[in-house]
Amino acid sequence: MTVSAVSAATETGQATAASAAKEQLTVDYDAFLQLMMAQMQNQDPTDPVDSSEQLAQLASFSQVEQSIETNSKLETMLTNMSFGQVDDLIGRTATDTNGTSGVVTSVEIYSDGTVLGLDNGKGILLGAGVTIS
Repeated sequence: MTVSAVSAATETGQATAASAAKEQLTVDYDAFLQLMMAQMQNQDPTDPVDSSEQLAQLASFSQVEQSIETNSKLETMLTNMSFGQVDDLIGRTATDTNGTSGVVTSVEIYSDGTVLGLDNGKGILLGAGVTIS
């Protein structure tokens, strides 16, 4: 598999876990707000819903939102750290478990892995079993 084929396969239709979670939270948060507004509009005036319970639910959503944002920032930091280690791989020989081998000429970092571009036009997904010498 060539580097460009690996790149295309990696980029096609994939979103990071953080962005998918953030999108789902937005849908859930909007549904929660609609439900809360319907509840407030239709509550019995002689027996209103406890406002502290509603505030606790809003606080829970806020905490989840902050956790997702933190995970997104951590993903960015890990990617940036990976770029700092790329210099050590260029010019070295990489061999995978299938026997594909070559001198590393480029490194491409994606959200789901790192692809080493070799001098023979092939690519190796950096992971378990890959030998760098």
